[in-house]
Amino acid sequence: MFKLFTKYFSVGILNTLIHWSIFGLLTMFLSTSQAIANLIGFIAAVSFSFFANAKFTFKAKATAARYLSFTIFMGALSYLTGYIADQLLLPPLATLIIFSGISLVLGFIYSKVFVFKDTQQ
Repeated sequence: MFKLFTKYFSVGILNTLIHWSIFGLLTMFLSTSQAIANLIGFIAAVSFSFFANAKFTFKAKATAARYLSFTIFMGALSYLTGYIADQLLLPPLATLIIFSGISLVLGFIYSKVFVFKDTQQ
């Protein structure tokens, strides 16, 4: 389990760089709300994350059903985090840090238990 999480975490580092870069550009230069910026950054990053984790972490076939399951779950989590951050008037950096931590843990659990449950790890 630790080895599997380590692989997931490694992909997560690249995923985070993608997400944070897009989020920062949208909030700083286009004055996009945190909820929308978080969602757009997520879409790009989660696609990378899904395909990289399917191949590298779980050694599973990347199917449309798995992709939809993962992206819908993570998308809801992303938007909810951004929405709450907007309501609490959190600074963008705090939103990114909070979402990164939440999505790492919940994304791994959801992937292992639901998305890639029938694969050998």
